[in-house]
Amino acid sequence: MSLLQRDVPRNAFEELSHFRGEFYACLTARGDALFELSDALLCSDGPVKTLVELSLAPEHRRGHGALYGGVNHGRLDVARLRRTLAGLSMPRAADGRLVLAVDVSNWLRPDANTSPDRLFCHTYGRGRGSAQMVPGWPYSFVAALEPGRTSWTAVLDVVRLCPWDDEIAVTACQIRQVVQRLLAAGQWQAGDPSVLIVVDAGYDVTRLAFLLSDLPVELLGRMRSDRVLYFPPPPQPPGKVGRKPKRGSEFKFEKPATWPAPAITTVTDTTHYGRAEATAWDRLHPLLVRRSAWADYPEGHLPVIEGTVIRLHVEHLRGDRSPGRSGCGGPAPTRQAGTSTGSGKDSCADSISNQCR
Repeated sequence: MSLLQRDVPRNAFEELSHFRGEFYACLTARGDALFELSDALLCSDGPVKTLVELSLAPEHRRGHGALYGGVNHGRLDVARLRRTLAGLSMPRAADGRLVLAVDVSNWLRPDANTSPDRLFCHTYGRGRGSAQMVPGWPYSFVAALEPGRTSWTAVLDVVRLCPWDDEIAVTACQIRQVVQRLLAAGQWQAGDPSVLIVVDAGYDVTRLAFLLSDLPVELLGRMRSDRVLYFPPPPQPPGKVGRKPKRGSEFKFEKPATWPAPAITTVTDTTHYGRAEATAWDRLHPLLVRRSAWADYPEGHLPVIEGTVIRLHVEHLRGDRSPGRSGCGGPAPTRQAGTSTGSGKDSCADSISNQCR
């Protein structure tokens, strides 16, 4: 709704009105019906269970026939809408950095047997620790994150994943297109901090960093607690002949005995978790092998993709619950130090440096 609320800056109202005009221009067929349908959807109280309910909203001034006509025969210029979203004011971190999150949300369609391209989507059951695989459509979302404690996000893109898709390749292409639209809109200039891409467990952040190495982005994610990474090989002693080792000592998440002294350690007193300690080890890389996504890599040595492992340990969880076993568990890859939020247990975030040698 284009209503100016109390204490809202005038420029915010102008930006909202401009966006509504741009959104209306993106509706290339049955635009009036679709525009009022969008207003009705946004202004309705409570969940909307049927389309016909929206035709009763005051914002929808047409009959229910126009509503179904707009849904069935309306057209949306998706490319123009994506460019419009990239040009809006973006939420930023304290240092002015753009922070984008990538995740998958499932639209469950268990009873729609004739719906094309359904996949089995992972969903959590009602019981503790239980999970189910339900037919549905998975959608990959990219959103700009607000700083601080808030659930508001600025959604920038969404694509549906098909059964034949390589999820990491689709995600890399989606992130690339979003970042390129942000660059074209002037949201990032040379000298600005790199755009931080945050992903959850389940993403191969090492491969994402390799595919996006030409963009001004850094990736932060979570890794499994049983991962093993490697330090760079030590320098060759003077006068020694023979092959130089390909990698250095192991860094096993489950074995603290393999952890050398961290490069950086910070300690913070928190309200809900007591004493929080973050430690970081730089220049660690996974061992890549020629299978799966790397099977078709050109002849020669596979790339060495280095990053920073960040371990976050808290004194206790909410309700004075124990944070669990000690060790480096959870998170995944990026270049810059950052915190990773896991299940409350110790976690590691590996920062991939996007520098492939």
